[in-house]
Amino acid sequence: MTLGKETGGFSLKSVSGVDWNDWKWQFRNRIRSMRQLAAIQQRPVASLAPCRPVLRTYPIAITPYYMSLMDPADENDPLRRQCFPDPRELTFSLGGVPDPLAEESNMPVPGLIHRYPDRCLAIVTGTCAVNCRHCNRKRKWRAAQPGGERERLQAMVDHVARTPALREVIVSGGDPLLISEPLLDWFLGALRAIPHVEILRIGSRAPVTLPMRITPELCAMLKRHRPLWFNTQFNHPREITEESTRACEMLLEAGIPIGNQSVLLKGVNDNYDSMRELLCGLVRISIRPYYLFQCDPVQGTDHFRVEIPTGMEIMERLRQNISGLCLPRYVLDCPGGSGKIQL
Repeated sequence: MTLGKETGGFSLKSVSGVDWNDWKWQFRNRIRSMRQLAAIQQRPVASLAPCRPVLRTYPIAITPYYMSLMDPADENDPLRRQCFPDPRELTFSLGGVPDPLAEESNMPVPGLIHRYPDRCLAIVTGTCAVNCRHCNRKRKWRAAQPGGERERLQAMVDHVARTPALREVIVSGGDPLLISEPLLDWFLGALRAIPHVEILRIGSRAPVTLPMRITPELCAMLKRHRPLWFNTQFNHPREITEESTRACEMLLEAGIPIGNQSVLLKGVNDNYDSMRELLCGLVRISIRPYYLFQCDPVQGTDHFRVEIPTGMEIMERLRQNISGLCLPRYVLDCPGGSGKIQL
């Protein structure tokens, strides 16, 4: 059997259904170069010259699956905007900085961010399936490794074990579902064995950009470490597909609740209609909208930032027209690492 993908000019001919649905095949075949990007857009490589310096600083990575959801020739496509390089990423007119949340200065051990008294965040890898251009950790893309080393993760476990105030650990990255399954199983188990750790949380965009990664084997492993919460990031209603819905259903059937943390992005979801469709669509597939983040002042994201009054106006209209179950909290993660405030 072969599966042809013809969406928005993107073509994958004679790709077997087995390959297409294999997350490792998707990961190996990510778009990573100017040549691939030009071929997808059916343009000469020379026409993308303005993007070359961008890729030297912020590399590209897009799964075939996520590419198939967009029109790569349309500069205003909301999914394309999230993952295609843009020369504006090298313009820092709004004063963005590489690490606006001061994560690096709040690491008692490398990779473990401890900003709040009762919880911490473990960056277990710097690798993602798709390099989202609005990422608040895009400073780490060049240093990204394919997986986490056990010694580095053990240092995180040791810090959590000697800090009784920590009751929750958020496992993030990069994308934690891209480290080896046995390593992730060990790490979650080591954290679960610490008496004062009550809750584990995973932050992953895999259901959106690489839904094939959510397998029965993965769900069975994660189920062993409950209570475990899963937060993902749908930013646009077109990301809610049959594949992403099925991936989320598998997690839910394993008893793992899912929350969504969107980012308010100019040209992607900064209007009432798109945001309403997204939020209602998420609740329809049993995902709870948790946060709507004001885009962080990260270097290279000026063109994504929406004015706060615009975001508040969208939220006020949503409050008046949709169920409270659909409403996320609109928050600003304060620069300097001082925490979140609700807007």
